[in-house]
Amino acid sequence: MTDPKLTRRDFLRDTTIYGGGLWISLSLPRPNAARAAAASSERAVLTEGEWVALEAITGRIIPTDHQPGAIEAGCVNFIDKALAHEDANLRPLYTAGIAGAEQVARRRFEKPFAKLAPDDQDAVLVSLEKGDANGWPKGGVTSPVFFATVRVHTIIGFLADPKYGGNRDFAGWKVAGYPGPRHHLGGYTPDQMMGKAKIKTVWGEDL
Repeated sequence: MTDPKLTRRDFLRDTTIYGGGLWISLSLPRPNAARAAAASSERAVLTEGEWVALEAITGRIIPTDHQPGAIEAGCVNFIDKALAHEDANLRPLYTAGIAGAEQVARRRFEKPFAKLAPDDQDAVLVSLEKGDANGWPKGGVTSPVFFATVRVHTIIGFLADPKYGGNRDFAGWKVAGYPGPRHHLGGYTPDQMMGKAKIKTVWGEDL
């Protein structure tokens, strides 16, 4: 989010509307991840160090301001459960990518990523996205692929149904202005479709 006139809601709306693949990902059923998330919020596959680093990374992709961000929404828990189940094939990418991001942070700022100031964290992530990060291990997964994967997973974790482990307390839906799927049970009234009447959200507020 580099445009100061672009709100969080605009960013999420545009990302999902124009990212067709992301919408598909949001719609994919993840029953195993859902069961794991419902059973426990404890780590499933990430090590403690990986969890801390990855949580900090997600926290800069969707940062906290006057609205909750990825950390409050529990996006790292969503990713952990996804890697334990439906997205298990991406576990090696995350193992290598998190280690690479830590090497870049230590090479540039002599601190682990989670201990860096927000501006320094952003500088590391920009270098990963551009593929010019000094200290990134040669061979294997590239930094742009790792960053793109984490970015998509973070946004999905922010917006997907809370049963999958993210979107804690409907944080993402509140920010995006989405009332939740249950309102479809009764459909829309004509006034709701025209924006003349409020829609009751799944968390009990009127939108």
